[in-house]
Amino acid sequence: MTRFFVFVDALGWKQVEKYGFLNDILPHRSRVEMQFGYSCTAIPTILCGRRPDEHGHLAFYDYAPAKSPFRAMRFLAPFFHPDSFWRRGRVRNLLSRLVKRLWGFTGYFQLYAVPLSRLPYLDYCEKKDMFLPGGLAPFPNLADAWAAQGFKYLVSDWHHSEDFNFAEAVEKARSGAVERAFVYAAAFDALQHDNVGRDEILKPAVERYARLVRGLYDALVESGKEFELTVFSDHGMTPLAGTDDIPGAIAPTGLVWGRDYASAVDSTLARFWWLKDDAEPKIREALKHSRGRWLSADEMRRHGIWRDDGKFGDAIFLADTGVQFVPSDMGVKPLNGMHGFDPADIDSAACWLSTAPSSVARVCDYYAEMTK
Repeated sequence: MTRFFVFVDALGWKQVEKYGFLNDILPHRSRVEMQFGYSCTAIPTILCGRRPDEHGHLAFYDYAPAKSPFRAMRFLAPFFHPDSFWRRGRVRNLLSRLVKRLWGFTGYFQLYAVPLSRLPYLDYCEKKDMFLPGGLAPFPNLADAWAAQGFKYLVSDWHHSEDFNFAEAVEKARSGAVERAFVYAAAFDALQHDNVGRDEILKPAVERYARLVRGLYDALVESGKEFELTVFSDHGMTPLAGTDDIPGAIAPTGLVWGRDYASAVDSTLARFWWLKDDAEPKIREALKHSRGRWLSADEMRRHGIWRDDGKFGDAIFLADTGVQFVPSDMGVKPLNGMHGFDPADIDSAACWLSTAPSSVARVCDYYAEMTK
């Protein structure tokens, strides 16, 4: 049997229900609990079926001075001033491309708003292209698994446009050239970040995806082969409900980053490493009135983000639903929508929509379903 899987980043359960996305051709529909974290967390989970505590991807940057590929940049610290210049978007993008080329990273890489002076103390998780064979070694990814199973397969190149990836998939489907396919579509995530809740923008976009998927469905029918077609996502999108300044709350403590503590502040997660004994109580007190909560060890284990080696931090502070940490290492301005909140939140829910029944309930179930 031919099986095609279409991944639409950020096509949440609320969106498919609201717009009645492909109810007629994809009747088996499940609300799916997202993998705690972001797309950079969910995608490796989708590709190998392991959760972050195993595959090691929670957020892009972790405090790990001994493992940092950027250690040599310590000698460039005097050139990283003034900080206002290095925070400019165009400068960041150019520098990101330069660093990616010089360091030989084949995966997605972006500096975002990480202070350059801290970069030599941070490790980056996505150095390799996760979609290629061996990309998540030692764990087999989809390409590895399908090759081992003896299937002719297609895994879309994430560097290409959505139109290219769908056109390629349609051609392969119509000709029967592959038995397994993973079709990648990422643009809806950025659109939702900017326009969450705006039906006049989102509805036409969802309708476009419906047309593209119908075209793929028709091509599979034309092939004359028995097939399954599935559309799935990694998370939804939550509208902005306010902001909170985590670095600003910590500043009055007098604690020094890299001496007393280290942190990686993402849009909804603030992760901390305690370098001095007195740092933890001071920071917990400083964030007492912030709009978020500390995750317990049990919660982290349940979500697959607990690591005995402290890779993801000694403690994690999660923003309240809809609240964004601004400024953060991801940016200096809030977006209209964000994900990475509590997976129990309805706005966070992902979807699995298929021509065939399945038992998928969580994002970490996808891999087993796609490789069975």
